[in-house]
Amino acid sequence: MGTAALDGQAALVTGGGSGIGLACARRLADDGAIVTICGRTEPRLAEAAAAVGERCRYVVADVSDEGSIADAASEAAAPLDALHIVVANAGGAHALGPLALIDKGAFENDLAVNVTGTFLTIKGAVPFLTRSGGGSIVAVSSIAAALTHPLMAPYSVAKAAIDMLVRNAADELGPFRVRVNGVRPGLVPTGASDPLVGHEPTREDYLAQMPLGRLGTVGDVAAAVRFLAGPESSWITGEMLNVDGGHTLRRGPNLDSLLGVHFADALQARLGTATRA
Repeated sequence: MGTAALDGQAALVTGGGSGIGLACARRLADDGAIVTICGRTEPRLAEAAAAVGERCRYVVADVSDEGSIADAASEAAAPLDALHIVVANAGGAHALGPLALIDKGAFENDLAVNVTGTFLTIKGAVPFLTRSGGGSIVAVSSIAAALTHPLMAPYSVAKAAIDMLVRNAADELGPFRVRVNGVRPGLVPTGASDPLVGHEPTREDYLAQMPLGRLGTVGDVAAAVRFLAGPESSWITGEMLNVDGGHTLRRGPNLDSLLGVHFADALQARLGTATRA
C-alpha cells in the first residue's frame, strides 16, 4: 500500500464535532493526518472523534478565548511534536433580522464567534506551524461574504472580515512558509442550516441561484479544504475558493418568507411612517 498524502502531518480542526468540521476531520484523517478536533461540547467531540477513528483526537476549546485555542493548538501539535494543517471552521449566525432591530450585543457576538475566533485560531497556531517549517491554514467563510444576505447582515459582515483576514495573514505569513486560504460554502445541509434547508420557499430560492442546481454536501466542502490544506496547492495562498454550485454567479438568497414576516411590524414601528419599497 502506498503512503497517504498527509502521512506524518498533524492537523487541528475547530468546530470539528459536527457538520463541515467533522467532514474535514474525516477527510484529513483518511489521507493520513493525525487530527485533533476542538469545540465547546465534550460529548459531541468524543462521539465525533470515535466516528473518525484512531487518527482523531479531541480537546475542549472555545475559539473566542485566546488561551483556550492556543492550548488546543499545542495539543494538536503534541502527537508529532509539530503542526502542519489548521482548519478554522468554528462559526455561526445568531443575530438575525433587519439591521435597525439587531441588538448591539448580538451583533458583537457574531463578530466574536466568526472573526475573533478565526483570528485567535490563526494567532494560536502560527508558532507551532512555523516551528514545523511551515504549513497550511484554511478558514471556512461563506458565500455571505461575497453576496448580500438581507436579514443576516452581521453574519455577512463577519464572513467578509474573515476573507480579508485570510488575505492579510497570507501576505504576512508567506515568508514563514505558512499558506493561508479559505473556502466559501454555499447552502449545505448541516444541523445549523436546517431552518434554511427545511423551509421550502427558501431552499428553492437558493437552488434557483445555483447553475449546478443542487445543494452542497459537507463532503464537497471537505474536499476543497483538503485540497487547500495539502501539497497539491503548495503554490496557492491568499485565495478564497467558492464551493457553492455557482451561487456567487447570481444573487444572494431572499429570506423574507422565512424571516421577514417576523420582523415586519417591529421594523415598521421603529422606522415610523417610512415604508419598504
